[in-house]
Amino acid sequence: MNKEIPVALTIAGSDSGGGAGIAADLKTFASLGVHGTLAITSITAQNTYEVTGIYDVSPEMVRKQIEAIYNDFGIDAAKTGMLSNSAIVLEVANVLKSYDFPLVIDPVMVSKSCAPLLKEDAVKVLIEKLIPRATVITPNIPEAEKITGIKILNLDDAKKAAKLIVEEFGAKAAVVKGGHMKGDESIDILYYNGEYKEFIEKRINTRSDHGTGCSFSAAIAANLAKGYDVIESIKIAKELISEAILYGLPIGKGHGPVNPIAYMELPYHKYLVYSEMKNALKVIEEKQELISKLIPEISTNIAMALPKFYAKTTNDVMAVPGRIRYFKNKLVFSKEPEFGASDHVARALLKYMDYFPLYRSAANIAYNDNIQKIIEKIGFSYSSYDRKFEPKDVKEKEGGSMQWGISFALKDKRSPVDVIIDYGDFGKEPGAFIFGKTAIEVVEKMIKIAKLL
Repeated sequence: MNKEIPVALTIAGSDSGGGAGIAADLKTFASLGVHGTLAITSITAQNTYEVTGIYDVSPEMVRKQIEAIYNDFGIDAAKTGMLSNSAIVLEVANVLKSYDFPLVIDPVMVSKSCAPLLKEDAVKVLIEKLIPRATVITPNIPEAEKITGIKILNLDDAKKAAKLIVEEFGAKAAVVKGGHMKGDESIDILYYNGEYKEFIEKRINTRSDHGTGCSFSAAIAANLAKGYDVIESIKIAKELISEAILYGLPIGKGHGPVNPIAYMELPYHKYLVYSEMKNALKVIEEKQELISKLIPEISTNIAMALPKFYAKTTNDVMAVPGRIRYFKNKLVFSKEPEFGASDHVARALLKYMDYFPLYRSAANIAYNDNIQKIIEKIGFSYSSYDRKFEPKDVKEKEGGSMQWGISFALKDKRSPVDVIIDYGDFGKEPGAFIFGKTAIEVVEKMIKIAKLL
């Protein structure tokens, strides 16, 4: 691959629900920076819980689509998905004999809702005519059992199946996916160049897993199109699909689609949060004489979270390591914010975002009667919580007070508040949290309060 823009081709069926097939493939190609092209083999009417109709494209039309792409763009790598019937499998196998680009075969046989997507007589044609053309084939366990006749109950069985697919059926590499096995880890077994390699990721329990195999095989094809070798292509694909499952889309009544765009979106959003936090810290440094008036004994932190959909834990919230401290008329703090650097403010922010997800930044400040009067004078909206009303079981739970307090302060609120006041408790310093859509907005609110102190 010497082109500036790699081109990958998916030869697969459509999914009207946008979760699998060419829809998943094109999203995956785009997420990896590869231009996606397509040859549709079959049109399906499906959603997250059923397939209600299948209409196969003629084998000749499938061939014409492949030829049209190759004759204009060229193809740096391709993948197959749903091929539906023996005539299409044979036509695809015959046309691909003319080209030498890498080919990834996802031997799609059954949908997530258990609808058959490859007719029984087509399996033999797939094995005899198409698998020998494969650079990589990616069967799940039921597919590998169907292809090899081996009952797969453990990793040793998966290794036997992968080896047989390569040494007997002619694929260059076989990845038997471990998604159907039990255990805390999802282990894919690769057999390639006479050796085994395991790709291990933590198993994610979710119903948003529609299109997993499509996106995984498309990611391998995209990486091959970019010039990566087989092992590196699979490694990156495993990372992508793990994020795609973790951030799967909880939509529909059945199995929601995976989210391959997360692989591209997460770094993008992290960079935006980092840039916002850097700008906010620059303003804090410039206005430190004012802001120093708001620093409580426990110190201050300012935090900003990823968008709500991606903000699952405190590790998805960026803050200042070691907090912001006041020492000898100066603020002392790290100029480099980090994700996971806050527990106190981050937990408050995440709970606030449960109610108002667009408010993604917060800072804690000191509190006294004078500060409350200033908040009222400025016209900031505010609420509060008093720990004397905190249930005993919450008080005894580590980290439970923060979530309870924010929920208590917001329970009847229909619109966001600028400030939530914590009146403190025995041994607990009173304080307040300032919330805003961005870190800069929070700092500006801090400055407005400080100017009137």
